[in-house]
Amino acid sequence: MSAVLDAELRVVPAVAPASDHRALRFLTAGSVDDGKSTLIGRLLFDSRAILADQLDTLNAKAAGEPIDLSLLTDGLEAEREQGITIDVAFRYFATRRRKFVIADAPGHEQYTRNMVTAAAGSDAAVVLVDLTKIDWRAPVVGLLPQTRRHALLAQLLRVPSIVFAVNKIDAVEDPGAAYQAVRGPLQRFAHEAGIDALAGIVPVSALRGDNVTQPLRAPWFNGPSLLELLEQLPTTQESSDGPLAMPVQYVARDGNEGVGHQARTLWGRIARGQVRSGDEVQLLPGGQTARVQSMWRAGQMVQAARAGESAGLVLDRQIDVSRGDWIVATDSLHQSRTFTATLAWLDTEPAQVGRRYWVRHGNRWVQARIRAIEHRLDIQTLQPTDAHQLAVNDIGEVTVELQQPLPLESYADNRVGGALIVVDPASHRTSGALLVRGPLPAA
Repeated sequence: MSAVLDAELRVVPAVAPASDHRALRFLTAGSVDDGKSTLIGRLLFDSRAILADQLDTLNAKAAGEPIDLSLLTDGLEAEREQGITIDVAFRYFATRRRKFVIADAPGHEQYTRNMVTAAAGSDAAVVLVDLTKIDWRAPVVGLLPQTRRHALLAQLLRVPSIVFAVNKIDAVEDPGAAYQAVRGPLQRFAHEAGIDALAGIVPVSALRGDNVTQPLRAPWFNGPSLLELLEQLPTTQESSDGPLAMPVQYVARDGNEGVGHQARTLWGRIARGQVRSGDEVQLLPGGQTARVQSMWRAGQMVQAARAGESAGLVLDRQIDVSRGDWIVATDSLHQSRTFTATLAWLDTEPAQVGRRYWVRHGNRWVQARIRAIEHRLDIQTLQPTDAHQLAVNDIGEVTVELQQPLPLESYADNRVGGALIVVDPASHRTSGALLVRGPLPAA
């Protein structure tokens, strides 16, 4: 297989794996006005994914001036009035090599929760770096806080591939020198932060289109264009290795097993492993065991299903199962009431020790409280600092105690079994994202 060496970062395959036919889901992230919406608009425009009436509207608004491509994603009236992105906008386009689902995430700190939402389901993150906001001639070149924060969040959320797009090379006097001056700090930051998913650092001009869909013809850069790099990245594949783990989303009563017999079909999306008819499984939290009598997928009876697929399981005996329970391989998961986790706090009301919240794990809601805040991560130095509470957009290490035990896994091992969202019981706002590091033994 041929390969492209991206500016001495790492060798990436020239095409996505042949067995990977899914669309690549990626988001754009970074600070305010770094050009995220314009970049997506450029991708849509150059790939001819804009409808004729949309193009006519843009031309009419431009009134002879260059088209504002950011209007293709900033669809809310408040976004157009303020010239900012508030909510996540999803767009779709395709090339001859693959399909794409793109998410335009807000850059403002107050909308970080929207960026986290987009990152949680993405295969890649394109973090924009605005050259015009950086003193690239300084002896020590610094990065913007939101650039660092969004890259860290993408890493914490296990986004498989992270790309830094150094934008606005058309707006600086010496783009080659500026790119090289910023590229070094980006590499050092990625190394210090442990971002092992770094897929490339590419220079672009979203406004003019340089190196977005067509390669940049410049003596100071011989790597791929941004689109070429995205066409090479793999999609996230749930692991079919390891024991079965499936959260129950819905319990249906139907007649699939014959007239007069109301079978209970347990529906859910398999988070890990695979299951076959005849396998012995365990139901949590109850702990009862049963065998899979039959299975359904996409309206048809099947013999097996694997991670990433939605399936309905019919057991060989009646067991009290409801939404939020888990179907797992026997004795493969243990339940815990206390665990350590990385907490990304998204609420303006700070996270406080001892306060009770609702948390959602899979499809189950449980009350919980923060028992301790171990430390807060300093975005600038990447060092832990003492903290008694976590403010909005802070990232910290915490110990959480649950009212009821849950079958928890490390987020590094399983993104479904190791993730929880935190909801304020008073305001009902989504307050934070918990990424499990590990369960703690019972006291």
